[in-house]
Amino acid sequence: MVKTPHPSKIHFTALTLDDLDGVSGIVQPAAQAQSVTLESSAALLVTDFSVSRPHTLSTNASIEQALEAMKQAGVRLLMLVNGSGRFTGVVNARELIGGRRITMAMQQHQIGRDEVTVEMIQTPRSELHSLSYAKLSHATVGDLVETLKSSGDQHVLITEPDGSGASRIRGLISASDISRALGVDLNHPPEARTFASICQVIRGHDL
Repeated sequence: MVKTPHPSKIHFTALTLDDLDGVSGIVQPAAQAQSVTLESSAALLVTDFSVSRPHTLSTNASIEQALEAMKQAGVRLLMLVNGSGRFTGVVNARELIGGRRITMAMQQHQIGRDEVTVEMIQTPRSELHSLSYAKLSHATVGDLVETLKSSGDQHVLITEPDGSGASRIRGLISASDISRALGVDLNHPPEARTFASICQVIRGHDL
C-alpha cells in the first residue's frame, strides 16, 4: 500500500518565469474548416453543455434579474432551476420584453411588475420539445429544419441518458444559431426567425 506523504512534508517548487522578449504572436482559434449547409451534421449546431456551461437562473428570480442575466451573457434564453437544482423550464427574451405573460402574471397574482418572477412566465418543461443526442448525431441540418418547421420553436433542447434510466439536458439548438451558420440574415426579411422561415429563405420555398 502506497503511503500518502503528510501535507507538512510535501515540498513545492517555484517555477522560473520567462520574459516575453521575442514573443509577439497570439494563438487564435483555428478557423472552422467545414462550412455548414443543409447537408451538414446537425450535431455541429448544438450548444453542448458538456463543453459550454449552460446559462441558468433560479425560478424565484425577478424578470429584471433575468433580463440583466441575458444581457451579461449575451443570450436570449435561460434555463430555469428550482431550489433543488431541478430543471423546470425556460424563459426567453421575447417573453420578458413582449409583456403578455408578465401582464397575465400580474393580474393572476394581483402583484406589481417588480414582483413577477421568472417561474410565473416560464415555458414549463412539459411544453418544451427535445431531440435525443443519439438521434441528432445521425441527422443533417436539413433534417433538423424539416423536423422543427411546423413547431415554430425558437429553441430545441437536446437530451441524453443520465446513467440512471432517466434523461438529462445535454445542450440546445436555436433558430438563430442555424441562421448564422447558414448565412441567413434574421432581419432581412424580418420574418426569418423560425426554423420554417429559415428554410424558406434558403430554398426560396417551403420544404
